[in-house]
Amino acid sequence: MLDVVIPICLALLVLAFLLTAARLVRGPSLPDRIVALDTLNINAIALIVVYGIWLRSALFFEVALLIAVMGFIGTVALTKYLQRGDIIELQ
Repeated sequence: MLDVVIPICLALLVLAFLLTAARLVRGPSLPDRIVALDTLNINAIALIVVYGIWLRSALFFEVALLIAVMGFIGTVALTKYLQRGDIIELQ
């Protein structure tokens, strides 16, 4: 049963990834694009985890964790730039 469910999940995640990429390109505003970029990050993590389950490899989970941390930092930096116009606050 796992041989049927995993490819279906991968196909649905790829579809979600493509639809979110379309939202990233279309916009219409910068906050919408930031949310789409964060959603792309989550979709990429889900794709990597499901693919790791399919291949039965623990390495993919570590890669997904690294992407999650970097995506979080990137989202925080982009929203901080959007709010204040500067990422690093100098006293």
